[in-house]
Amino acid sequence: MIVRRLGLAPYEPTWRAMQEFTATRDDATPDELWLVQHPPVYTLGQAGKPEHLIHATEIPLVKIDRGGQITYHGPGQVVGYLLLDLHRRQLKVREMVSLLEQAIIDCIADYGLDARRKEGAPGVYIDGAKIAALGLRVKNGCSYHGLSLNVDMDLTPFTWINPCGYSGLKTIQLKDFGVTEAPDTVAERLLGHLRRHFPDVAPTA
Repeated sequence: MIVRRLGLAPYEPTWRAMQEFTATRDDATPDELWLVQHPPVYTLGQAGKPEHLIHATEIPLVKIDRGGQITYHGPGQVVGYLLLDLHRRQLKVREMVSLLEQAIIDCIADYGLDARRKEGAPGVYIDGAKIAALGLRVKNGCSYHGLSLNVDMDLTPFTWINPCGYSGLKTIQLKDFGVTEAPDTVAERLLGHLRRHFPDVAPTA
């Protein structure tokens, strides 16, 4: 799997690059994992309802092609995009979601924290508050989009939406629990767990 560290990159060009990569890949294309942070942006999924943006703001809203409702990305949040050939990996979407959640749970456990799934609400939670979100698109058997993990960011913009469509859902971050590692360091730790759950698979010759 090729890992690309994109630094702080604007959302929409990154999304368009994921679409282009997925549209032009073939059986010989290696899978990729992109690690990135984004400037402040709201993203609204395919079936997303604009009314979940409950506060007027100058933060841009981008309507995109993943599943799910509205979420927020901003500096200090680790974002991972997994561009995988699910057919080659013999992975179902639900299994992929479970593996993504487990990688995040394992990463958070490295800091002595007990993070968990919530039935019927994809993502990762600590004591019912959301610390990581998931959103995927699968096209021609290949995935793009991925996950976000809140590390050390301004959480205020989350209070201006119903995160992932849930009114009153509290959003938290690793910093709230005394974690002082920089987002880039957390990203590398998370990468290790993602590599373990999504080991390299050779493309078709």
